Amino acid sequence: MVRVTSTDRRAALRAGAGIVAGSAFTAACTPAGPPSGTVAHHPPASPAPTASTPSRPAPTRPAPAPRAHPHHPAQITHGPRDRPRVALTFHGQGDPATARALLDEAERHGARVTVLAVGTWLEEHPGLARRVLDGGHDLGNHTHRHLDINALPEAEAEREIVACADRLRRLTGSIGTWFRPSRAARASPAVEALARRAGYPHVLSYDVDSLDFTSPGGPAVARTVLDGIRHGSVVSLHFGYADTVAALPAVLAELHRRGLRAVTTTELLS
Repeated sequence: MVRVTSTDRRAALRAGAGIVAGSAFTAACTPAGPPSGTVAHHPPASPAPTASTPSRPAPTRPAPAPRAHPHHPAQITHGPRDRPRVALTFHGQGDPATARALLDEAERHGARVTVLAVGTWLEEHPGLARRVLDGGHDLGNHTHRHLDINALPEAEAEREIVACADRLRRLTGSIGTWFRPSRAARASPAVEALARRAGYPHVLSYDVDSLDFTSPGGPAVARTVLDGIRHGSVVSLHFGYADTVAALPAVLAELHRRGLRAVTTTELLS
């Protein structure tokens, strides 16, 4: 069991300066919703971007394209179990101040993460694509509007994947390195095929769910991650939650104590 100390809490407060507990949180990506009494704030549906959408300058760090990892399945839940590496992956949505605080905290510990961004979020905060890539992190596709993609008709599901890919391409020059389905831990066979057709050889799942979207408190988030994580794990976390900011210093400190490096998913599988 991990304990979040007062030092950890002070570090989290420094990292999350300007973030208040009452800030709007993002909707969960798994079928389970928030606990009773908690209101989930869902992003409004937005139309797919059009050709008239102005382009943005590409980030200074070139954006890598997706690539196949032939020794791994089409849906990846974890990396090799024989190396002391883990991947912390963040569903990209919510308050941009929380996103920046989490990226800053990871970088202070020498960690690199993977961000699966929602297309409408990138429309509202296009500078975050540059921030992620220039920090040395992976950036990928988490659909355009964060709908239950496995439940959508095929044509609409394809539009969700392609619209986010187009947004990423306009901002970075690449469709991103990974695709993760929205509101589901795993993609259905149909969505997996659509992602492959859009240019993503793999769907990125995970083997450790932090449950941070249920807002259980920073210590509980840290405990859930550290109880489940092991060599090669891929951890699901979210931007937009103050509990995640509070938990991250303790998680990173304990990973260091265990000799586990937090790396991008690309590095995890390389």
